[in-house]
Amino acid sequence: MATVKKLISMEESLAKELENVSKILKVSQSEIVEKALDFYLDYIDGMVAEKVSKGIKEGKIKVKEADEVFKRLGIDV
Repeated sequence: MATVKKLISMEESLAKELENVSKILKVSQSEIVEKALDFYLDYIDGMVAEKVSKGIKEGKIKVKEADEVFKRLGIDV
């Protein structure tokens, strides 16, 4: 997978903690941030799924049958 550089800002205390953990674990700060984001985004996926489910139950989000969607998109299954 391609690597992309990002510039981020954070509170000084968090930056110091990241630096300390990096030294203790002997891994790069980038690796820690990447793993933390990956973990957090997995957590957020769950929150999004709950919100969508709630929207469906409340009738705010409509669900279509797969056959209907495929037909509208011109996909022959």
